[in-house]
Amino acid sequence: MGIKRIFDIVFSFVGLIILIPVFGVISIMLKLKMRGPVFFKQKRVGQYGKLFLMYKFRTMKVSHGGNTISVKGESRITPFGAVLRKYKLDELPEFFNILKGDMSLVGPRPDVPGYADMLTGEDRKILNLKPGLTGPASMKYSNEEELLANQPDPKQYNDTVIYPDKVRINFNYLQHRNLLLDFKIILFTVLGKKLVEPYFN
Repeated sequence: MGIKRIFDIVFSFVGLIILIPVFGVISIMLKLKMRGPVFFKQKRVGQYGKLFLMYKFRTMKVSHGGNTISVKGESRITPFGAVLRKYKLDELPEFFNILKGDMSLVGPRPDVPGYADMLTGEDRKILNLKPGLTGPASMKYSNEEELLANQPDPKQYNDTVIYPDKVRINFNYLQHRNLLLDFKIILFTVLGKKLVEPYFN
């Protein structure tokens, strides 16, 4: 077991213990304000391209349908769900995925099936990494939903501009990753700051 995995286990376990009251409050609020289950489960692409079931707090209406990308202000996102998404609270259940070993604290965000097929050549080495709760690409595009909302064709903009840039950033992370960098990414994520690294720009 590597140091990164040990760090993931300890951090996610401690995080889950500390966040028990937060989980309780969010779960109660979801039951009071939204019809349906508290958790949202979806298959995502994990390490080596293997699918896993990712957990999040549900932020959308039941049987909403719609696109695979999310845009700020969509009618399928509930008012309380929008609050959870704004502060990234909907992603807290992913600590369970980290504890299980499906994810890591830091790495590329896990894509829905289909996007991994767009990776070619050296870029496919990104799949050697475990997907992360946070990472340099997700930090750069922390306002992604708002950015997409300002585009005439959000999906096309995501597929031709944002996704290729994320691939570039994630590949650079793959080449430069180390525990100190991971710690900086976690710290800056918690503080809500942008990570400034020359190879991520």
